Amino acid sequence: MSDEMKAPAVAKYTADNIQSLEGMEHVRMRPAMYIGDIGTRGLHHLVYEVVDNSIDEALAGYANEIKVTINEGNSVTVEDNGRGIPVDMHKKEGVSALQVVMTKIGAGGKFDKGSYKVSGGLHGVGVSCVNALSTLLKAEVYRDGKIYVQEYSIGKPLYPVKEIGTTDKRGTIVTFQPDASIFDVTEYNRETLASRLRELSFLNKGIKLSLTDMRTLDDNGQPMHEDFYSEKGLEEFVRYVDENRTSMIQKIIHMERTDGEIPVEVAMTYNDSFNENIHSYVNNINTHEGGTHLQGFRRGLTTTLKNYAEKSGMLEKLKIEISGDDFREGLTAVVSVKVQEPQFEGQTKTKLGNKEAVAPVSQVVSEMLEAYLEENPNDAKAIVNKVIIAAQARIAAKKAREMVQRKGVGTGGGLPGKLADCSEKDPVKSELFLVEGDSAGGTAKQGRDRNFQAILPLRGKILNVEKAMQHRILENEEIKNIYTALGVYIGTEEDSKALNIAKLRYHKIVIMCDADVDGSHIETLILTFFFRHMKELIEHGYIYIATPPLYLVKKGSKQEYAWNEEQRDRLIQELKGAGQESSVNVQRYKGLGEMNAEQLWETTLNPDKRTLRRVTIENAAECDHIFSMLMGDDVPPRRAFIEANAKYAKIDV
Repeated sequence: MSDEMKAPAVAKYTADNIQSLEGMEHVRMRPAMYIGDIGTRGLHHLVYEVVDNSIDEALAGYANEIKVTINEGNSVTVEDNGRGIPVDMHKKEGVSALQVVMTKIGAGGKFDKGSYKVSGGLHGVGVSCVNALSTLLKAEVYRDGKIYVQEYSIGKPLYPVKEIGTTDKRGTIVTFQPDASIFDVTEYNRETLASRLRELSFLNKGIKLSLTDMRTLDDNGQPMHEDFYSEKGLEEFVRYVDENRTSMIQKIIHMERTDGEIPVEVAMTYNDSFNENIHSYVNNINTHEGGTHLQGFRRGLTTTLKNYAEKSGMLEKLKIEISGDDFREGLTAVVSVKVQEPQFEGQTKTKLGNKEAVAPVSQVVSEMLEAYLEENPNDAKAIVNKVIIAAQARIAAKKAREMVQRKGVGTGGGLPGKLADCSEKDPVKSELFLVEGDSAGGTAKQGRDRNFQAILPLRGKILNVEKAMQHRILENEEIKNIYTALGVYIGTEEDSKALNIAKLRYHKIVIMCDADVDGSHIETLILTFFFRHMKELIEHGYIYIATPPLYLVKKGSKQEYAWNEEQRDRLIQELKGAGQESSVNVQRYKGLGEMNAEQLWETTLNPDKRTLRRVTIENAAECDHIFSMLMGDDVPPRRAFIEANAKYAKIDV
């Protein structure tokens, strides 16, 4: 036997030992790397990837209509009236260009600068990724008077591209069925898709988008259908986001410049709220972590408004220095830029890093604002007055903030007396339950696992932060308790509304309210507080909602819990038994206090059995719109929303 044959296996480490994963297999093995996750967000991201291809055709000037259909069985069809994906032979690959686009990761016209100047889509993942994660995908191309088709299963072509007829229309139709063996959820949510299509219509004016849901019929027996079209783009976007707030100025301030390397569009207004709502986009992607374009917006806004305010003489009596924050209180704005090669940074890769984006945005905002302030002196005066009030409130908020943070938050010395803390000190393993009412709080304290579960009872309905100034919020006892229990710090030198979560004491913060109308209201108040003042916690995935059961169904010694009416009815039938008519007992839990400590642990607290719903922000602008509507003063839109969505309406009204 030769020496080579005796050598240990590890020595023969050659290219043959390296496992080569083709792109499509890698997508299936690591789907979260490509689409974010394999839950609801990732499922919907598949649709966005296909729609983005059609948007690119529209941005290049070749399409103006995009139709999305949710079919029965939760497959999705996306149709556009663009040029149609090329079907001729791809020289390098030796197969149809359509097959290359559909089966090669990173292939597509958006990587050829001659085809598309800018393109949407998160990171150019493309339709091939959708194909890899679908049990069946069908591509139909209407091009040069002919119809072409190819079908695929988990990314592999079932047959070569074939010509199946003639046509006088053009465009591409893609239908795909997400793979249930990959995704945790396979049911599409119409509202989630609708909010993205609405957003895309505002960001790309002049494009007709529509959504049809074949699974649900309207009052006329037709599939649910909604059209999205914007003639004025961001101007209408700002009006939509702010429609439930009272405007302080006569019209939306709007400007667009497309002649530079980086096309910029900005729209803004001021309202009588105390929140700052700036929504920024790069190539139709919501950059919720901000970036250089937002930096440019803030620079242009602060410099221009400060110059105007100083020239006007309105600041002379003010004894305090105006800060950048003061100019943004009550501001709603949308900033959209198109960048050829965007560089994304940050926690979730949604922060723009391109330095060249700062100056164009700053310049557009400065010119836009200067012109508006000169032409609308009454509005200009209202804005400066708002800034002065904001500066005074900031000083009051600073004092209130110091009061909240004075007692060494994070060391345990300043923890609220009502908090029943856990013994675990590692925030990753620790949970905090915000419980409605002292009674339920007492039950939760008895039922919890005190090793890692902390309980903070909240008395009644916390302050509606949508209508309150920051110092009033920080003076509110229940909100102070939440801040101190969590161990977070509010404010930095640069931004007095920023949140420092470095010393956050729990990585699971669970809202636990009664399963009735009042409980839902309290839940919404708490969520409004988190969305407006602790958004970072939601973005990191730390906020959850507990789901206590609605019913206990009992017969003799047998008992089962039900979380909805369908479960309840099924359990009643099961416990009755075949042919038996005996009175199964059904208890409706209207409050957490109706459960004893053992029941609460068993159904809602025990990590092995409970169901927690994680709170996510799929669409920040849509959330902004809904919270302002739910928590504002205008009753009719709130009533309509509740009637359309309230799950307790039949039970409690």
